[in-house]
Amino acid sequence: MSFEPNYNLDYDRRELRDKILRVTVKVLLWAIVLGGVIFGAWAITEYCIEKTNMTGNSMEPALSDGEKVLVNRLSYRSDDPDRFDVIVFNISGKEHDYYGIRRVIGLPGEKVQIIDGYVYINDEFLEEINDVEPMQVYGLAEYPIYLDDDEFFVLGDNRNDCIDSRYTGMGNVSRESIIGKAWIRLDGLAIISGLNKKD
Repeated sequence: MSFEPNYNLDYDRRELRDKILRVTVKVLLWAIVLGGVIFGAWAITEYCIEKTNMTGNSMEPALSDGEKVLVNRLSYRSDDPDRFDVIVFNISGKEHDYYGIRRVIGLPGEKVQIIDGYVYINDEFLEEINDVEPMQVYGLAEYPIYLDDDEFFVLGDNRNDCIDSRYTGMGNVSRESIIGKAWIRLDGLAIISGLNKKD
């Protein structure tokens, strides 16, 4: 009795093996793409852009309570905030506590004081970029405040209804607690740094 090979069986096995290989490659490619998308989304939210909400009315009229804000986390990776930047910072210095949003007024190494309701930097009157009311409460800034090399003095635009660097509950903002620059107001799609500038 002689045994003759079944060539059809070998062909079927090869076709099945090729089909399994094609499916495996497709699944691996989809897994790589999906992993890349997930990693990219994580990297963007961790290092580039973050969304937060404005809490309270301290930045009115520029920002109102509950408005959604995109934070540019890359803006201060290599540079420090400039005067009048609207920054987002961690109020308590702990990672998961809520963020504060205020305008930078005093820069590291400067002397800040409020005199007759207005800000003076190094004994010179500060010309504001926004129309703000004279301050009625000076808080800590009734006397000169000397900023360390890593400290910023911040104020809200709503100067008479705001907790900011004038108060011990917030104080000066350290460089390491700054998350990034308040970049885009999502509700009105406006660039925040351009809001309420004098014409």
